[in-house]
Amino acid sequence: MGLFDFFKKKEAAPEAQVALDKGLEKTKEGFLSKITKAVAGKSTVDDDVLDNLEEVLVTSDVGVTTTLKIIDRIQNRVAKDKYLSTTELNHILRDEIQLLLSENNSNDFRNFEYGQHKPYVIMVVGVNGVGKTTTIGKLAHKLKAENLKVVLGAADTFRAAAVEQIKIWGERVGVRVVAQSTGSDPASVAFDTLQSAVANQEDVVIIDTAGRLHNKIGLMNELGKIKSVMQKVIPNAPHEILLVLDGSTGQNAFEQCKQFTEATDVNALAITKLDGTAKGGVVIGISDQFKIPVKYIGVGEGINDLQLFDKKVFVDSLFN
Repeated sequence: MGLFDFFKKKEAAPEAQVALDKGLEKTKEGFLSKITKAVAGKSTVDDDVLDNLEEVLVTSDVGVTTTLKIIDRIQNRVAKDKYLSTTELNHILRDEIQLLLSENNSNDFRNFEYGQHKPYVIMVVGVNGVGKTTTIGKLAHKLKAENLKVVLGAADTFRAAAVEQIKIWGERVGVRVVAQSTGSDPASVAFDTLQSAVANQEDVVIIDTAGRLHNKIGLMNELGKIKSVMQKVIPNAPHEILLVLDGSTGQNAFEQCKQFTEATDVNALAITKLDGTAKGGVVIGISDQFKIPVKYIGVGEGINDLQLFDKKVFVDSLFN
């Protein structure tokens, strides 16, 4: 069975839906109220409505490129159907956003299955403050709850606090942590973690990395060294490079995604802190612009509030 088949069953639970709806409240309130204003006094979707809708999407941090793509698709629908009422706009917008996310494989996890790899190695990247360590802890909890053996590697050795935070999360969720002293070589920590995971026949390895957004060459060299050292233990590691982004930072999250995707082969995204912001549109824009699957979203502070992303459930919740 695929590792994430477990999660698909879990996320269908009513409590997960309630958490998602609550976590997206601020985004929904802003988004839907702006759409209502955009169509006020109009019975059909005309150029004025489309101009207003364009402003709604841009100010919701969907991003200009993605916004123009969505508007173009709606214009084509208007041209085809000739007469399109404003009451239909919500449904059409919902359909087009879901279609866009489908094209970007935003919840296609066939490449992220556990069965072919043991241990399955996840390297987590992202700047300080985005919720990287918390995401690692919550993900470890999620995996352990499915009876998988998980080990964490504290390879962010530049901050003493980072190592301590990983250790605290390890104790909290009951998973093993491999750590060295502050200032140790991050690649050495990753190497030790993979070696011990193989020896202990553990299922999943999660490697934390430094959250400094230094120059691209330095970042590339550092992450490249960690990868090459891990491959001495497991030739195709890491199987997943998970970039954690703070959804509340809006357009800054786009820039962080650009920097990290240029520095390493990111193949999955986790977008956190959606419960504290009205900028949930970044999920749509980042997925579209970078063509990287959004894998997890953080919708609350609770240990169970890291959810496997489902594009249909997400968009439906956004428009409810």
